[in-house]
Amino acid sequence: MDQLIVEDPARIGPYRLIARLGAGGMGLVYLGRSEGGRTVAVKVVQAEYAGNPEFRRRFAREVAAARRVGGSWTAAVLDADPEAAVPWVATRYIPGPDLHAVVAKDFGPLPEHSVRTLANRLALALRAVHEAGLIHRDLKPSNVLITVDGPRVIDFGIARAMDSLAGDSLLTHTGMLIGSAGFMSPEQVRGLELTPASDVFCLGAVLVYAATGRLLFGAADTGLNAHLFRVAEEEPDLTGVPEELVELVRDCLHKDPTRRPTPAQVAERTAADHAGEWLPGAVLAQLGRHAAQLLDYAPATPDEAPAGRPDPRVPSPRPHLPPPPAYAPTAPAQFGPAQGFGPPPGAPAGAWSAAPSAAPQDSAAPHTGRRRGLAVAALVQLMVVLTATVFGMALPDVQADLDIGSGGLSAMFTAYVVSFGALLLLGGHLADLVGRKRTLLIGLAGFAAACLLGGTAGDSGLLIAARVLQGVSAALLTPAALSLVTAGLTDPKERARAFGVYATFAGGSSVLALLAGASILGSLGWRWCLYAPLALAVLALIGTLTLPQDRSDAAGSRLDVPGVLLGSGGLAALTFGLGEIGSSGGVNPLVLILLAVGVALLVAFLWSQTRTASPLLAPYVFTDRNRIGALLALLLAGTGTLALFSALAFDLGRLHGYLSGASWIALLLLIASIVIGSTQVSARLAHRAAPQVLIAGGLVLVAAGLLLLTGDPGPLSVERSLPSMVLTGLGLGMALVPLFATVTARVAPRHAGGASAAIATAQHLGEAIGGMLLSLVLASLSRAEAAQNLDRTLLGGYSTVLWCGFGALLLAALIGGLLVTAREPQGPGERAAGLPR
Repeated sequence: MDQLIVEDPARIGPYRLIARLGAGGMGLVYLGRSEGGRTVAVKVVQAEYAGNPEFRRRFAREVAAARRVGGSWTAAVLDADPEAAVPWVATRYIPGPDLHAVVAKDFGPLPEHSVRTLANRLALALRAVHEAGLIHRDLKPSNVLITVDGPRVIDFGIARAMDSLAGDSLLTHTGMLIGSAGFMSPEQVRGLELTPASDVFCLGAVLVYAATGRLLFGAADTGLNAHLFRVAEEEPDLTGVPEELVELVRDCLHKDPTRRPTPAQVAERTAADHAGEWLPGAVLAQLGRHAAQLLDYAPATPDEAPAGRPDPRVPSPRPHLPPPPAYAPTAPAQFGPAQGFGPPPGAPAGAWSAAPSAAPQDSAAPHTGRRRGLAVAALVQLMVVLTATVFGMALPDVQADLDIGSGGLSAMFTAYVVSFGALLLLGGHLADLVGRKRTLLIGLAGFAAACLLGGTAGDSGLLIAARVLQGVSAALLTPAALSLVTAGLTDPKERARAFGVYATFAGGSSVLALLAGASILGSLGWRWCLYAPLALAVLALIGTLTLPQDRSDAAGSRLDVPGVLLGSGGLAALTFGLGEIGSSGGVNPLVLILLAVGVALLVAFLWSQTRTASPLLAPYVFTDRNRIGALLALLLAGTGTLALFSALAFDLGRLHGYLSGASWIALLLLIASIVIGSTQVSARLAHRAAPQVLIAGGLVLVAAGLLLLTGDPGPLSVERSLPSMVLTGLGLGMALVPLFATVTARVAPRHAGGASAAIATAQHLGEAIGGMLLSLVLASLSRAEAAQNLDRTLLGGYSTVLWCGFGALLLAALIGGLLVTAREPQGPGERAAGLPR
């Protein structure tokens, strides 16, 4: 490390700077200390990049993602300020040289047991990086720091912010190439979309370097084009790699990414510890001297600081001044051993600093895939809600056509509701274990089969079987579809836009279903209520087939059988118990037993999730205050919105017929308001307003819309429905986006299915409570019809449903406003390490 010079700032953020560690392509690196005495490496972006809006956006996104990385073998991101005049990020300081310095400058290749330990620890570090939804993309010796107890991986993801400055060229405007020529995967060379398997290839190249001192494919001895050709087409030369590690390294360097081992598998194959220290004695002695120098190091006082000409690389302490001119990359000799930016010390000419095709890939392929995934998720959401709503509207026609008694009709309704609700958590778990695409394909195939079976059913038995299959398939589809939206989206603006679109379908599907049900029942009959969703299933199936094959994000995880039994059993008991309250017209001993068993099983389920290595629902999802508040608000909002749609169904169906012009105008106005509230209000305000403001404000608007519908349940008119539909739609759109985003914020991709299942479960339980209230009202209506007092009871039932929904929405607004804070929920790495956010 070097003394500070006069032009260096004394502090950056809350950190006092005490030395220079080095410089790289992105800026300067300082040694700093917090007020509490913690030593950190503070990386400051050079001024020319700080003035680039695209760089700032990418930098903020990558820092937010990198802060989720946990694990023992990484340098944790502790603090950052992407909005500062000169952006900076602080990471844990690792007091040790990098692997390049150890091998190339000081000690030469490492022995077999050291390389084995290196492989194990780097694999564990990559697993932590991948669990946070990142791909390192630039694993190389200068990004591996050597310490007494093991290696540490640095710079995961942050250097990707520079990709935005590269355009479609392999060169940045500073003349630096992107990537590290000796440590690139074939898919990087070919410009293909990168996956975590690319990091495994880089791991293999690092192991070859550590064991032999050679760069893979002779990167230092040939021209760039020849080297890239060898990476893409030729087999690696593993001469000098210890025999015990040759097979592992060869597997890591396989040209086909799908045939490489996962980091978890690499860690398992290298898990045997060597008796004694992991490094040779000479290396350990040097590390000890380095640590002693750090303890004895005393920064120069301002009077002692050496004078000299201003360093153009130093960010100006006066942000209002124009930035200094661009500077050339620092010469290799000026790099310190632990800074982690740019080429390593003494690196061969042509060393690159990030992945070759990062900019084009980030700007094209991933976004295209995400748009397709969002379209599939929207189709699935519409299909599931349409089927449930329209078939519920068709039950009287089904009863009349098949001559089904009230018991059979109740069984038909309960079969779907219970099978769907009971298996939602399992559906999310399977999406995490086997992949979202596979889960969607299985669910869509089952759903299509259920549509055909139900549409052709000639008796109640077949129809009940079709409804069970439909419920099971919908339980697989719903969380898998939502996890398509949540997984891999780390940029806040991108997430807000995606959730805006998804919330449009989540809030508007029921309204579309009312219109579709009215049209289908009025012209085609009840069987087409089951046939119609088949078209959506086919479209969703085609869209799913075009998605890239996602590999399981939960490598090494197993099916949580106890969790599935407890969670599914608890949800089944609760759903069935709530349904029994409505069908029996009150609470009886069976209902009390079902509810008690359901609550007990769910409590046991949550406890079990904190004790298992492969949880169905990650504990940090249900122990964080923000997520708890959002899930409770979703539950109560589900009750309130079901009350709204039930009241609309009464108004449309029982009072004046389905297809009046006013009804169409009212429901279309509601849909338009939901679209505006989610995509134009909430998605745009997500970065300017605190989430609790949007949640509470949106739910209050929905409650106000319900309040306007209470009173005289006469036929809807445009004048009567206009303010109610506008308030309700805007409120739903405003609230759903931050609710979905809060529950899924900072969730590791391998837990995206579980978090999505939690959202669907909360909504389902809320709707089950609303369904119970609706059933009680329907039972009251039936008695009133027998007593020839329909009008008065209809008015009372209509108002009761709306007032219950009004109360539930106000309570949801209160909970969302109090429990959901502006601070983002914690991620797995923060929960494990207690890191600041």
